[in-house]
Amino acid sequence: MNQGTVQRQSLYSEVTGRIIAQLEEGRIPWVQPWESTSCGCTMPRNASTGRGYSGINVLILWAAAVEGGHSCQRWLTYRQAQLAGGHVRKGEKGTIVCYADRFTPKGEEDRASEEDREARQIAFLKRFVVFNVDQCEGLPEKLTELPAPRKEREAIPDADALVEATGADFRIGGDMAFYAPGQDFIQVPPPEAYFEPINWYRTALHELGHWTGHPSRLGRDLSVSFGTSPYAREELVAEMASAFVCASLSIRPTVRHADYVGAWLKVLREDERAIFRAASLASKAADYLLAFAKEEEARS
Repeated sequence: MNQGTVQRQSLYSEVTGRIIAQLEEGRIPWVQPWESTSCGCTMPRNASTGRGYSGINVLILWAAAVEGGHSCQRWLTYRQAQLAGGHVRKGEKGTIVCYADRFTPKGEEDRASEEDREARQIAFLKRFVVFNVDQCEGLPEKLTELPAPRKEREAIPDADALVEATGADFRIGGDMAFYAPGQDFIQVPPPEAYFEPINWYRTALHELGHWTGHPSRLGRDLSVSFGTSPYAREELVAEMASAFVCASLSIRPTVRHADYVGAWLKVLREDERAIFRAASLASKAADYLLAFAKEEEARS
């Protein structure tokens, strides 16, 4: 086993171990206690490039911001801080995030062509360290200034617009929220059935997370039976997709199905890569949904 393989396994087990510990303590990693920190509810971004982090890195950086008491979700590498004219404060500890990709080994394309098959690719996982802008000094104001926080009620029109823009078949009624993949429709109880109106949107976004998995969209396997590990994995995807969309709209995420924690723990204990896959699929689902909002905004 080479060093790269060991490092990949170590990172998978390290991150999964932390998430298992949080779940065992009753803390849902994608539902951080935002009210206990000065950091507003938003998605993490690279302060230098403006690019959003995705997948497992969202959970890692959300947790790091809460634990560090940071005021924002803007991050930089050590080098980026220097290039921006500032520096990381002495003694500050960075946060390890990862980058997953695939590469084709040298000569593989020629061998594949000779054998009339697809070229084999090898997955790799690379670590790098980032620092919150709060951990830096001398950065230009444009990288450190905080936007005015939005109230959740201000986010409701955006959430309404997103739900409508998807064109999903939404049926209001009943006392249960669910997505029916066979008939491709979502049913959600009326808003007045919720103690807090914002919870209707959280629920709708969760079901839209499932909706993205339809074969005509992102094509996840939705033919799963309740109580099985594949079912728990799909619920993980929908939970995190909803959390990512909520945070993008400045809506504080909440857990929709806390009764699945035991099933999630079982999945994570059996497969240390499960949370990485689920977070990656959740990011794709969230991006798919948020694209509707961007298209609607561009038209208006």
